[in-house]
Formats: sequence, C-alpha cells, structure tokens
Amino acid sequence: MELKDMLYEGKAKQVFLTEDPERVVVRYKDTATAFNNIKKATIVGKGKVTSAISALLYDFLSKAGVKTHFEELLDECDQVCRRVKVIPLEVVVRNTIAGSMAQRLGLEEGTKPENVIYDLFYKSDELGDPLMNDHHAVAMKLVTYEELQVIYELAGRIDSLLLDLFRRAGIHLVDFKMEFGRTAEGEIILADELSPDTCRLWDIETGEKLDKDRFRRDLGHVREAYEEILHRLQKVINQ
Repeated sequence: MELKDMLYEGKAKQVFLTEDPERVVVRYKDTATAFNNIKKATIVGKGKVTSAISALLYDFLSKAGVKTHFEELLDECDQVCRRVKVIPLEVVVRNTIAGSMAQRLGLEEGTKPENVIYDLFYKSDELGDPLMNDHHAVAMKLVTYEELQVIYELAGRIDSLLLDLFRRAGIHLVDFKMEFGRTAEGEIILADELSPDTCRLWDIETGEKLDKDRFRRDLGHVREAYEEILHRLQKVINQ
C-alpha cells in the first residue's frame, strides 16, 4: 500500500493517507508522553510492541462481533485502518478506581466500586482534555444522545470482553480509554488503539503495574512491561 501525505500526527502515532480514500496507514511511534505532553521520552522498540498489542486486541474484538477501524498489520509499526471521522471524545471505562479519578475525588487507588464508571473527556490539547458530561458533549454538537447510547453500549460490551481476556492472562483491567469514529455511512465504530498506553493493567497476583504508569511514575522497564503484556495475550489467545 502506497503512503501519501501525513494526515495527522499525535503524541504516539502518525496517520498517512493512501491511494485508497477509504483507508489510512497508522504508524506507531517510539515516543512516550504523559501529563498532556509535559513529560516526554523516546523508548526504543515501544512502537512495534504497542502496535502488536493493539492489533491483537482489535482482531480479538472483531472476531467477537465488535466493529473497529483496524484491518491488518502492514509491518511492525504500521497498520492499515479504515478511515473514519474521529469523534473528539475520550471514553474512559473504570473497573477499579485509580489515576486521575482517585486524585480528583480523594479516593484510595485500588478501590473497587460496585458499578462500572464511564467518564467522558473532551479531546483538546489546548484545554488539557477536560472532563465533561453527556449534556456538555451534546450541547457542543460533538454527539447526539442517541449516539452516546450507542457508544456506551459498545464500551460496555468491549469492557466485558477485555476483562475476561485479561483475567485469563493473569491481568486486571483497571481502566482504559477508547475513541470512536464515524464511517462514511455514519456508523460508529471503535477507532484509535488499545494498548498499555491507553489501559491500566495490573498483575492479578502481585499488583505490579504493567502499563504507562511505569513511565508516568518513573518506575522504569516500560518496554519490558509492555512486552510482558504482549507475551501473555499471545499465549492466551493462541491456546
């Protein structure tokens, strides 16, 4: 597939146009960022690991009936994806309280709520990706209430599938961020990525963090933790 102009460059990925107007190539970079791009570093080999994990998870979800933008791996860091118009919302699903929610509300990290928590954040680097609610999103014409219902139903389905998959790999899915996009036909599907960059993943037995918190909190061995996630997922999925 021939790459053409770069359509977009984010913190961890580049998106290129191709000769097919309905397809793009998403390239995963070796960069690591945190705190709205204040903390940055290059971790050699990270891009190919995050790409492999995301491809594995999207293929798993697709086989379970969840529609995603992912189509195939082009090489270690490049993925062929369906072109969608990304909805500028980050949907965070929280199975356990951690990170910004724990800090914001003064709750102990690791608290297990009785309900699954869904947060919305407005995708805006200039504003620091602020927390918002459904009514804000509708008022800003980012989505309709009907589209939000579709998004939440998809998010719940994805959470259920991934919780079980990671549990079988000895990992607790603490929380994770998703983004969704509209196809040319107006259908809402899963976009962006799923990897330790976008998920909090704790070892079930030891509680060890195996995600981007290793970078955020200066715990070290970031790539090695990501490689451990990939190894465990491959072992479970290929059983």
